[in-house]
Amino acid sequence: MSLFDALAISFRNLFRPKVTEPLPWKQARPRADRYRASFALVHDEHGEEACIGCKMCEKICPSQIITVTPGGKVESPATGKKRGTCADFTLDLNACIVCELCVQVCPTDAIIMVRVQEKPGFDRTDLLLTMERLYANEHKPLAWSSGSVLVGMQDPKRVAPAAPGEGED
Repeated sequence: MSLFDALAISFRNLFRPKVTEPLPWKQARPRADRYRASFALVHDEHGEEACIGCKMCEKICPSQIITVTPGGKVESPATGKKRGTCADFTLDLNACIVCELCVQVCPTDAIIMVRVQEKPGFDRTDLLLTMERLYANEHKPLAWSSGSVLVGMQDPKRVAPAAPGEGED
């Protein structure tokens, strides 16, 4: 191919209509109902922190990115019963595989998935979710299900076996 042929092709394509669309001006597609992107800690129906510091999420995490520091037992002003508390909770998104096992194992449904991704960071510490950031995520759009619903879906009801002699011709 000569220089003249290359210039002719370039000049011809210069006046063709553009087929690409600029992405920042185009609306993003809606997320699927089961889309999960980040985590949040929630409060219970009495307004207290739902996390009781049991460390079950820390034990089941295959990436070992969750660190839970349990607090002491505190009497709940709403119920009057003693309950466990969590002094510190950190989750490192740098190595998270979003397997959702921590959500499924939580006995109080304290940790949940949200449908909004964290903002990109310029430092690794930007992807370290502290307790304050996790509670701030509570107000973002939540994922479609909680841990207790997921566990219920994985353990279907069993059908009782037919009594002997039934169904025989």
